[in-house]
Amino acid sequence: MIREVIVVEGRDDTVAIKRAVDADTIETGGSALNEMTFKRIALAQDRRGVIIFTDPDFAGERIRKAVAQRVPGCKHAFITKKEALAKGDIGVENASPEAIRHALANVRTEMPSPAGQPLTWGDLIEAGLTAHTGSSERRMRLGEILGIGYCNAKQFLKRCTAFQITREEFEEALDKLD
Repeated sequence: MIREVIVVEGRDDTVAIKRAVDADTIETGGSALNEMTFKRIALAQDRRGVIIFTDPDFAGERIRKAVAQRVPGCKHAFITKKEALAKGDIGVENASPEAIRHALANVRTEMPSPAGQPLTWGDLIEAGLTAHTGSSERRMRLGEILGIGYCNAKQFLKRCTAFQITREEFEEALDKLD
């Protein structure tokens, strides 16, 4: 049983989650989040904690960002696009139970201030994660290694900060990447 309530986009995502683990979910109904949904998520966060587990696409990231902004302190579970892809459709509902369990076992929690020396934009450039040919692919692979998902360079730096990715973790992940 997962203690936290898992926020997903829709009914099919709930079915996939329940195939993988014993958990309660809140469905956002897609990107049309309303005040009542935000209130339910905030109550769940106060009582049990929340794990945001949205699709690895633009809409899913928009929902993740909106919920995290309105309900601070949420945990985040990520799956890769490859794990979420079936017949041209990307979604949590397409992920295997193993992929879902792996994502839930490796949740990240947003923290307001980074521990140690924070990563900088220069670190991303030096690591070839922005302003270089193939930087998008490198960010995608590094995001998978770090368990923070894929995003653009600006968002990648924000996630590293929010999830308190240490310089040591970052460098170890880069070593695995190279």
